[in-house]
Formats: sequence, structure tokens, C-alpha cells
Amino acid sequence: MVNSRIRADRAGATAAEWAVARGAAPLTQSLPEQIAAQLSERIVTGAYAPGQRIMEQAVAAEFAVSRGPVREALRLLERDGLVTILPRRGAQITNLSSAEVKEIFDIRAVLNGLRDRQLAEDPDRLRLLPALEAEVAKLARFARQPELGEAYVETVFALNRLLTQASRNRRLRMILDSLALQTLRYSKLGLSTPQRRRQSVQHWQKLVKAIRDGDGAAAERVAQQRVLDSRDAAIRQLEAHPAGASAQEGKARRAA
Repeated sequence: MVNSRIRADRAGATAAEWAVARGAAPLTQSLPEQIAAQLSERIVTGAYAPGQRIMEQAVAAEFAVSRGPVREALRLLERDGLVTILPRRGAQITNLSSAEVKEIFDIRAVLNGLRDRQLAEDPDRLRLLPALEAEVAKLARFARQPELGEAYVETVFALNRLLTQASRNRRLRMILDSLALQTLRYSKLGLSTPQRRRQSVQHWQKLVKAIRDGDGAAAERVAQQRVLDSRDAAIRQLEAHPAGASAQEGKARRAA
């Protein structure tokens, strides 16, 4: 069976995250979605390097499927900004660039600010607090341990998913979901140092307070600053290591 071939050895977390970001439950994914989930895990963790080509025939042989589902999986990844499909050349992993990170994170700063303002001003916001506080407490623990950088990034991803799904704005949820995996590649760079993670957790703690207090303006302000700090740190990493962005990602490969 194909499903048994598409194993989640190390890809469980990212595959599920990809499915959620695409609006599909992991257990109800179509065959192209299952393949895309596995490929996206490799891209996000750096197993596939920026600029590397993905050969349809090789992927089809690996998963014992025809090239049709692989082609559709690659189109899904192109929609998420992880690959570029080139005429007569197939799919290529998108390169990490300072220009792209600026574009994506400038958009996210505004959207996350809007999302978090609305959550802070929601009369039912206190229902969100226990889960939010628990995740931020995990961040604080991880930030104190330099070796847990990957766990920190994964928890930030989960936190953003939690907040996005709590939003009452359906279109806002859809737009943020569409940026999720593109953002994750850069977030790994932007949160790659212990100093950055300590700075980041302070922003998250301030957000908890703003939501608890119902202070929409403060929630928006801290959300925007959190994203912009990550943007600037990712750009610094890319400019310092223009040929080594994939290696930087590879340092943080996860066990899922």
C-alpha cells in the first residue's frame, strides 16, 4: 500500500503541520497531499537544499506511484512557495533570499498584528489563555537551554497555529496559513541563536499579558515587533552566509 510507503519516520510533525496549513486533516490527506507533506518536511529541514531540483521520476519511484500524483504534489508545494516549477526543467527548491524574507515578514507583521489585536479584544479571549500560557511557558524553558533551539522553533510554529485558528476572521486565517511553511524556513534562521530566542520569548510573554488585559493596541504592537525582529535576524544570517543558508537550516533538523 502506498500509505505504508509514505512513512512518517521523521516527518510526522511537519507533515501534520503542512496538512493543517493546507486545511486538510493528516488522516484524510489525498495521495498528492501525502507526498507533498513528505517533500515539504525535507525542504523545511534543509534535507533538500535551496536551488536543488526535485526529479519527478525519482520521487515516483521512491513512493511507488505514478508521476501524476507527484506532479500534483509539486504544484501544491509551488502554491506554498516552497518550489518553483520551471518549463522543461521540473521543480526546483526556492532559494532563500533577503528580498523574499523582507516581503513575507513585512506582510506577516501586519497580519499577525491584526490577528493578535482582534484576539486581545475578543470578549472570549480568556478561553484561549490556558493553552497560550502553557506554550509560552515551554518557550521560556527552551530559551534557557541553547541546545533546544529546534524545539523552540517548533513551539513558535505551534503557537502561531494556535492563535491563527483562534481568530474569528476566516480570510485572515487562510492568508496566514498560506504563508506558514514559507515562514518556517526563515524562522529557523531568525531564531537560530540563543540571544534571539531569549528576545523572542520576551515578546511572547508580553503578548500573553496584553491578551489577558484585553489590550488590543499592545498586542498588535508586540506582535509586529516580534515578526520584524525575526525578519531582521534572518536577513543578517542570509547576508552573513549567502552560500550557507541550507547548512544553517540543516543544523536544526528535527527528529520528527
